[in-house]
Amino acid sequence: MHFSQLLFCIGLWLGSAFGASACSNEDPVEPPPGTGARLQEIATGLIVPLYLTSPPGDLTRLFIVEQTGAIRLVRDGVLLPQPFLDLRGRVSTSGEQGLLGLAFDPSFATNGRFVVHYTDLAGATTLSRFQVSPADPDQADPASEAVILTAAQPFSNHNGGQVAFGPDGFLYLGLGDGGGSGDPENRGQDLTELLGSILRIDVGAGDPYGVPADNPFAGEPSARPEVWSYGLRNPWRFSFDRGTGDLYIADVGQSQREEINVSTVAQGAGRGMNFGWSIMEGSLCFRGTGCDTNGLTLPAFEYGHAEGCSVTGGYVYRGSAIPALQGHYFYADFCQGWVRSFRYADGVVDDLTSWPALSPGGLVTSFGEDAAGELYVLEAGGRVFKIVPEP
Repeated sequence: MHFSQLLFCIGLWLGSAFGASACSNEDPVEPPPGTGARLQEIATGLIVPLYLTSPPGDLTRLFIVEQTGAIRLVRDGVLLPQPFLDLRGRVSTSGEQGLLGLAFDPSFATNGRFVVHYTDLAGATTLSRFQVSPADPDQADPASEAVILTAAQPFSNHNGGQVAFGPDGFLYLGLGDGGGSGDPENRGQDLTELLGSILRIDVGAGDPYGVPADNPFAGEPSARPEVWSYGLRNPWRFSFDRGTGDLYIADVGQSQREEINVSTVAQGAGRGMNFGWSIMEGSLCFRGTGCDTNGLTLPAFEYGHAEGCSVTGGYVYRGSAIPALQGHYFYADFCQGWVRSFRYADGVVDDLTSWPALSPGGLVTSFGEDAAGELYVLEAGGRVFKIVPEP
């Protein structure tokens, strides 16, 4: 996500209407009758909310990540005054830094463990495990931190942010290319680097973690064994379709293209895939014409900067409240504030839909998904909304 482009994005948002699609075979259309959805505000007054999630099976609580370092808790529709966890003394917040991700252990109900992704006071990526307080399930124990993994960040931008347990039970972590402009060190193509990649590790084995034996580069001396996918610039939110296990990655572009990559389970759900950066920006050669695309996985979908400047990835809807939305992948543009969706099947993107009623009227920082598969939209000004059916 480009927090450093905030002023530019605000100018686009205030001064532009929805642009015509420049990089797809069809223009987005508004939803047909009978598929109506709207936003219902569920929390306000937050400080740059960046993510929302719930523990598996927990239908009463929502956990909201604030960039400044706190995890706020909504229980039964009420935002509690006391943070679930407060890391504000441990988190740097310059530029795109901050508390960026949260994932609950698949066995959270019994072991009380969860993982956070933040930039520490030196600006380094930090992946840590915490424990819920034994005295209060609505409070985490800040003293329980166990650092799992760190990665130095040369700049304050392009930190990635997503951390999620996959359908296989392993932990996935998205990291950007380290920032700056143009990836001059070519970290996105350097398998000896953790940056510019999605990592896959086993936090239930080893100290502090293990590497799954079927990781694509496990055992290769010239690569980091944690790397699952690479060639990414700044993956601002990836997700697994809870219905199929397919992997969707929204990768923020440089100056021309915003892209969404899709890898189905049949394709390995991203295993060993090179998504092209910085050889490619979307489907375009980045460093001049005539680049070699052999071995690269090009985007399933992309759009140009006439429409926005920073993609915000979301989820495939698998909730039950709005059956007509089943199978739609929702995404947004941080700068323009619009919300759109498409369906992906058999390698084809279709049903490209614009949802004006789901635009929160601000800069969309993230989507969220609760334990029931219902979706949420988060806005930089401090508001969180649930996508609900029209009355």
